[in-house]
Amino acid sequence: MSRVVTTYHQRVAQEKRALIVAAATALFLESGYDRTSLALIAERSGVSRATLFKQFPSKAALFDAIVTESWSTADEGETPPSGNVVDGLGTIGRRYAELLSRPQMTDLFRIVIAELPRFPELAHAQFSHGKMPYFESVRGYLLAEHEAGTVRIEDVDVAATQFLGMISNYVFWPKLLVPDWEVSAVRVAQVVDEAVKTIVARYGATGASGE
Repeated sequence: MSRVVTTYHQRVAQEKRALIVAAATALFLESGYDRTSLALIAERSGVSRATLFKQFPSKAALFDAIVTESWSTADEGETPPSGNVVDGLGTIGRRYAELLSRPQMTDLFRIVIAELPRFPELAHAQFSHGKMPYFESVRGYLLAEHEAGTVRIEDVDVAATQFLGMISNYVFWPKLLVPDWEVSAVRVAQVVDEAVKTIVARYGATGASGE
């Protein structure tokens, strides 16, 4: 019985956390980070101030949660096995495109850009808690493929940047600037496939591309 009660309380806490994060994101966009108080976030999310402060003692902690959740995926931590670079990069590329297509990702970048002159720490949080950990996972995958002999890459940082950049430059950055920018699922698949082909053509070891 106690386990059931514990599970229930955990679910309620997660639901309230999601409401708080959503309310904070909306308010940061509407009013700015500086002019949004934790009390206002509590009011908008429909939770008590005590509940909010228990989960997020400061706006900085709340913003860190927004960053972390914006960059999280259901299969987080599941790096494709090395040995077939075409399949592996395809999986990573589709995962990245889906991540960048989320409305909360666009919201996150808009908050960071708008507040950068006054709150550079938000950009540092976005970079260190979001973008960099994701980049490191892709870098680690390419390094594993290099060690497996499927690719020959002297600088995995550059290769990871090239691969992710080919996808984000089409799927994400125009959307950040043009609100009605839409890319069909078919087109996204084509963009990812071409990015994979480009990386394999540049770095693939002969006879070891996975094809």
